[in-house]
Amino acid sequence: MPSFDITSEVDMVALKNAIDVADRQIVNRYDFKGTSAKVELNEKDKLITLHGDSDFQLDQIKAILFPALEKKEPESSKRMDLQDVQKVSGNKVKQVMKIRDGIDSELAKKIVRLIKDSGLKVQASIQGEEVRVNGAKRDFLQDAIALVRKSITDFPLKYGNFRD
Repeated sequence: MPSFDITSEVDMVALKNAIDVADRQIVNRYDFKGTSAKVELNEKDKLITLHGDSDFQLDQIKAILFPALEKKEPESSKRMDLQDVQKVSGNKVKQVMKIRDGIDSELAKKIVRLIKDSGLKVQASIQGEEVRVNGAKRDFLQDAIALVRKSITDFPLKYGNFRD
C-alpha cells in the first residue's frame, strides 16, 4: 500500500548560514556602527536572539534576517515564533525567536481531520512529530498532498519518504 510522510524539519546548517550572512550585513551597515545590534543562534535550545538599541533597530535587523532565511530555506520565516520584546539594561532591547521544529500535536490533528473530512480514499495517522498518509493508489496520495498544500499555508511542511 503506497504511503508518504508529512514532516517539518529545520535545516540547521542553512539556518546557521543565513544567520551568519545577516550578522555580517549588520556589522557592515553604517547605521549600525557603534550600536549593540547583533543576531545570536543557540542551536541547542533552537533559539535566535536579536539584540538592538531600540524597537526600530530590532525591526531593521528582522528586515535583514528574514530575507536571508528565506533565501537559504524557503518558508523558514513561518517557522519562527516571535516572543515579546524585552528591555535590557538602560535603553537596550532584545527579542527571542523560538524555532519550531517538527509538527506539533495540534497541527497534526488538524491535518488528519482535514484529510478525513475531504472524503479522499486515504488514511492519515500521527506518528510522533510526523503524519503518515496511506492510500490504495498513488493518485489518491497526490490528491492528499495537493489538499494539504492548499489548506495549510502558515507552517512549512515537507512531503517525503514515499513508498510504493
